[in-house]
Amino acid sequence: MPVGIIAPRLGCLVLALGASFALFVRFCDLVFDCGCRGLFAGSAAACNIHHAAAPHCPWCVEDGVHGQWAFALIIVAQVATCLWPGRVGPLRALLAVLAFPAVGAAGGLAAGILTGYWD
Repeated sequence: MPVGIIAPRLGCLVLALGASFALFVRFCDLVFDCGCRGLFAGSAAACNIHHAAAPHCPWCVEDGVHGQWAFALIIVAQVATCLWPGRVGPLRALLAVLAFPAVGAAGGLAAGILTGYWD
C-alpha cells in the first residue's frame, strides 16, 4: 500500500485509539457511576469494586473481563472504521472516535445486564 493511503488511515486510527485509551476509565464511571476517575486522577482506586458491599462495577468484576471485552470491541470497531476501503477524511475520523461511546455504551449495557448491576 502506498504511503499516501496508509498515513491517513494510521492517523485516523491513532486519533481514535488515543481518545479511547485516555477516556475509557472515565467512561466507565459515566456508564456505571462506580467512582472511577481519569488515568492521572487515581483511575479505578475509588471504584466501587473495592467496597465490601455490592453493587460492584461490571467492567471491574471477575478481573475486569467484561471491561476487557468492551474495550476490545471498541478497538475492533475503530480499526474497521479507519481501515475500511475508501476515502479517509474528517468524517471517517469522527465516526471512528464516535465508535468509542457507541460501542462502549452497548458493551456497558450488556455487562450491566449480565452482572445484574442495576437490579
